[in-house]
Amino acid sequence: MKAAVFHGAHQSLRLEEVPTPKPAAGEVLVKVAACGVCHTDLHYIDHGTPTFKKPPLVLGHEASGTVEETGAEVASFKKGDRILIPAVFTCGNCEYCRTGRENICRNMVMLGNHRDGAYAEYVCVPAKDLIPLPPEVPLEEGAIIADAVSTPYHALKNRANLRAGDTLVVFGCGGVGMNLVQLAAAMGGIVIGVDIAQAKLEMAKSLGATAVVNAAEVPDIDKEVRKLTGGGVDIAIEAIGDPKTLEQAFHCLKTGGRLIVLGYCDGPLSLPAGKIMFREMEILGSLGCRPADYPRIVELVRTGKIKLKELVSRRFPLSEINRAFDILRNGKDAVLRSIVLP
Repeated sequence: MKAAVFHGAHQSLRLEEVPTPKPAAGEVLVKVAACGVCHTDLHYIDHGTPTFKKPPLVLGHEASGTVEETGAEVASFKKGDRILIPAVFTCGNCEYCRTGRENICRNMVMLGNHRDGAYAEYVCVPAKDLIPLPPEVPLEEGAIIADAVSTPYHALKNRANLRAGDTLVVFGCGGVGMNLVQLAAAMGGIVIGVDIAQAKLEMAKSLGATAVVNAAEVPDIDKEVRKLTGGGVDIAIEAIGDPKTLEQAFHCLKTGGRLIVLGYCDGPLSLPAGKIMFREMEILGSLGCRPADYPRIVELVRTGKIKLKELVSRRFPLSEINRAFDILRNGKDAVLRSIVLP
């Protein structure tokens, strides 16, 4: 089969012929329909973030497809079934899995990190983790549910504890941030979008943002947000992964507000401890999504509450995957999510 293989940081992915994997007991071989092009992969390629499985490795963790073959002991799926592959597989046995926090499973395995991923024609995955996709959900665009939709859902529902009527500011209206906007609006939140690309801000308004702020034109974002909300927001979510924007997001909060750290960043963060204490501010991390939430997200898509096709801006054959990453690096145009079609 053909696969885009990662050989190390600061190198383009290489399109290669590799052996088609065989499903072990409890596994399913999936014919990949689409795989989303995500910033997480860019961290491996551009920034040297290490993968658990050392290169060579097939990246790609946001995938959908159809069942091609089942391994022994698999009775829940058959050839041709339409499925979504969650980005992370959980053990089901550790203390976090047993207390409903499977997304931070002690033994988690991430596709395209711990094991070969879905920038390939086929991928093997555990049958227990697969999510059926109903016919109303488009197979190719459905790939982005695995991360770009599910991650914001978890951040809003389980970490931010968003309630109808809450005010919310989203820093970064890219693939994940735009889904934060539309999900928060669908959940009854009053949403402000912040970005440097006006085209993305216009789309944020079309997906439910009540106001937007162009960070390239407004020098004091926190002052503008406080002005728009009469004192600050209940919830601020940073979906970029930059210490500067994290600090800006924090300063948009009202007393008792909640900052959700969603974008990946390994740099130090400087926040006023006295303000956190005296004003009872909250700072929470958010990672991925619990398996139990995926069926609910799929149902939101199936019933039209959440849009998918509008979020997929570009499609590329596997042979042009490096071009897809070049567009992601640019980051200033209106591209929200690209998908690769093996």
